[in-house]
Amino acid sequence: MAERYLGIIGVAEALGVSRHAVHKWRTRHPDGSDHPFPGPDVEVDGAPGWRADRLGEIVRWRESLPGRGAGGGRPSLARQEYFKAAMARGLDRDEATRALASFAAEFPQMSEPELCSWLVEKFRG
Repeated sequence: MAERYLGIIGVAEALGVSRHAVHKWRTRHPDGSDHPFPGPDVEVDGAPGWRADRLGEIVRWRESLPGRGAGGGRPSLARQEYFKAAMARGLDRDEATRALASFAAEFPQMSEPELCSWLVEKFRG
């Protein structure tokens, strides 16, 4: 049976970001830097691939990026959609952020993109 790996697109989709973001991370945080992006497990014709069981390592790397604290930069695509849906329901950004944090604590088995998607569906339904 063939082994399965996540490529740039697979990593991006799992994190709820664009593939361009993953490319930028790899370029800005190469091996030997202060905060290197996790190296791939395989390369095929120059395209990197990571074992699916390393996704948690990549998530932890992203969460520990410098500047991810207060302010933290632009939210992921999933979070942006969640904020848009929450504001359409009358929540302000702070309320939406607190609600998301509460649900994340309540459902720790769900990733943030999964949680955002689930909440957007609940808002629509």
